[in-house]
Amino acid sequence: MMHLLQFAWTDLLNPEFYIVNGGLWLFLFIVFAETGLFAGFFLPGDSLLFVAGIYSNELARELVDLNNDFLNLLLLTSLVVGAGILGNIVGYWFGAKSGPYLYKREDTFFFRKKHLLAAKDFYEKYGGGAIVFARFLPFIRTFAPIVAGIVQMERRKFMVYNIIGCVAWAVSMLMAGHYLYQFIRQQYGFDLKDRLEVIVIGIIVVTTAPVIIRLLRHGRESGKGSA
Repeated sequence: MMHLLQFAWTDLLNPEFYIVNGGLWLFLFIVFAETGLFAGFFLPGDSLLFVAGIYSNELARELVDLNNDFLNLLLLTSLVVGAGILGNIVGYWFGAKSGPYLYKREDTFFFRKKHLLAAKDFYEKYGGGAIVFARFLPFIRTFAPIVAGIVQMERRKFMVYNIIGCVAWAVSMLMAGHYLYQFIRQQYGFDLKDRLEVIVIGIIVVTTAPVIIRLLRHGRESGKGSA
């Protein structure tokens, strides 16, 4: 059974907090929300899946214990793929129904127009492939399916990219966390759970940097255009 962590407001940015305290179902809901609901852009994504890979056995056993390390990881991966695909479908539907309204909406804590515009630029640059690439980019991941709905991307095409992207994202992140944890523990006797905050910060920096650079470039280009 997972132990409870003492709560602090900074824990809301810590993926381990959600997994240890919320378990499997909260974890899956966050995957769903972060990949389909515009209010989920602030939730942890890549780092959450990486940490979930480390806790894969504990999470899978909340549903069924398959008594096999790989099968537990495969079960968890399947659940994440399902939640991620469903999240993108909801995002696509939401974009198709309310696209014009979003561009006129004022910023709130749960909505930032700049993220929507960044996702739109990303989509225009990469086309349907943006649905796949966006899985690995914070903020863009949340808004890409919404933009696909806004621009009325063909549904069958969207579903193909949706499935490919979600499988690639879930498999790479979960297995990286799971097997890197096992490798380091077996080879060096070091438990990554004792230094998860460093790993999480590293993942956030690596995955967020391209988005920040893109937003800064977009801001400079806009400034030159208005000069």
